[in-house]
Amino acid sequence: MSPESARSGLSGTHAENEMNEITPSPFHVGMVDADQLSDETAMQPKDLGKRTLRDSSKETSASRERVQEDEKRLGVHPQDQRYAGQLNKPDYDVEKKGDQSPASATYPSNRTPEHPLEPKPEEVTYPEGGSQAWLVVLGSFCAMLAAFGLSNAIGTYQAYLSTHQLAHYDESTIGWIFSIYVFLAFFCGVQVGPVFDAKGPRWLILGGSVCLVGAVMGLAEATEYWHFILTFSIFGGLGTSLLFTPAMAAIGHFFNVSRGNASGLAATGGSIGGIMFPLLLQHLFETIGFAWATRILGFILLVLVILANLFIRSRLPPKVGGSVWPDPGIFRNKVFALTTAGVFFIEWALFIPISYITSYALRVGFDSRFSYQLLAILNVGSFFGRWLPGYVADRWGRFNTMVITVFLCFMFVIGLWLPAATSNSAVRDNIPLIVVFVLGFGFASGSNISLTPVCVGQLCETEQYGRYYATCYTVVSFGCLTGIPIAGALISLDGGEYWGLVLFTGACYFMGLVCFTTARIMSVGWRLNAVF
Repeated sequence: MSPESARSGLSGTHAENEMNEITPSPFHVGMVDADQLSDETAMQPKDLGKRTLRDSSKETSASRERVQEDEKRLGVHPQDQRYAGQLNKPDYDVEKKGDQSPASATYPSNRTPEHPLEPKPEEVTYPEGGSQAWLVVLGSFCAMLAAFGLSNAIGTYQAYLSTHQLAHYDESTIGWIFSIYVFLAFFCGVQVGPVFDAKGPRWLILGGSVCLVGAVMGLAEATEYWHFILTFSIFGGLGTSLLFTPAMAAIGHFFNVSRGNASGLAATGGSIGGIMFPLLLQHLFETIGFAWATRILGFILLVLVILANLFIRSRLPPKVGGSVWPDPGIFRNKVFALTTAGVFFIEWALFIPISYITSYALRVGFDSRFSYQLLAILNVGSFFGRWLPGYVADRWGRFNTMVITVFLCFMFVIGLWLPAATSNSAVRDNIPLIVVFVLGFGFASGSNISLTPVCVGQLCETEQYGRYYATCYTVVSFGCLTGIPIAGALISLDGGEYWGLVLFTGACYFMGLVCFTTARIMSVGWRLNAVF
């Protein structure tokens, strides 16, 4: 049927029969003219079969005149390639009832076009693999190895400083050095996440690299309490935030279905650093001293951040004109609010065993070498705990997996560490219990770092991930700020015993379990087989 015959005012049965006899023309292969789109969208003779068209000749004529006016306004030509092939896509779903004009068609996007011929915005697609995507994962792995490898080694520094440079300070005061570090690592996401959304990762990764390497090199020269606050706490925390946030967010630009697996693989870098760095520092402290041991660690971090700068990239276009501040209004989403509360409680607890397991072992009489090695053993379990739950989460659901791993954290703390902390048995009798605890807790707590960003990302569009992440971790960071000093204060209150610290850790994990379970139930109900 020619464009002219489409304008001839066909109606009733005659119009239906004529349109059913349409034969393909060059305009039907990959493109369609404006009038044909209007008429065929309104009538749909192929799909309706014997259905009688409701449009009267008067309505059809009025519709034709409106389309002609729009054509004249837009300068549409039947052979205009801008609208080629739109009719062949199942994007326009004409409603069965009510107005059958093209203006009543529903569109899959969130934006309703002003005109039915306006092109539909392209939907976001993800490579889910390929060389560029996996290089981004490699770069994120290097960034995580540098940033969270250092954070997973804070127990080594805590134990060393409490018996050397800062031996005259109490546990709670020393704990502020590491709590400020962890606080800034998450709190600075208040700007880092939205800036990533708007500008991409390049300058963030570069700035984080300078801060982190400079912090470690400055730590090697520190002798006074304020030296450690300035170098390790402030510059180290800022550098960790600038590296960690864009490293995890960039993966979301390349993976959606397999995002949990890819994020888990990158997050294993922190566990590998948590294995390497404590063992390295323990050996070097004894052989070449604190200063050069820390400098060697700084050079290792330098190599890692260079690789991170080379490989981490973003892919999706930046959000133009958006604010770089997080949006507190997001908390009106009850599921997001519960998720944030759940992350708050588990991060409140997470860094307590990491910071104090070495000090605990030294306190109860374990061998000094073995006490430092416990942190490396914990990170062996964390290596598998950061990757495997992510792999499972892509198939069974991110929140489902999170509920299981948080429950395991609670059970390991209350079922294994608490009996050891309150036992009067000989030290050698508690060694198997502690080894099983650090391995099991390391595995279960691995998802506390790798899976929580994925759970947050599941609640928003990819382009808004940085804002959601920043909003969540702005709140979570205050738990990180207070957790370690509270644990240190509990040790002092208990006369050097650790049972109060262990109970506090277990209570935090229990509350996190309640929050994540409630968020899941609010989203998918009580169905155990629901993937969420």
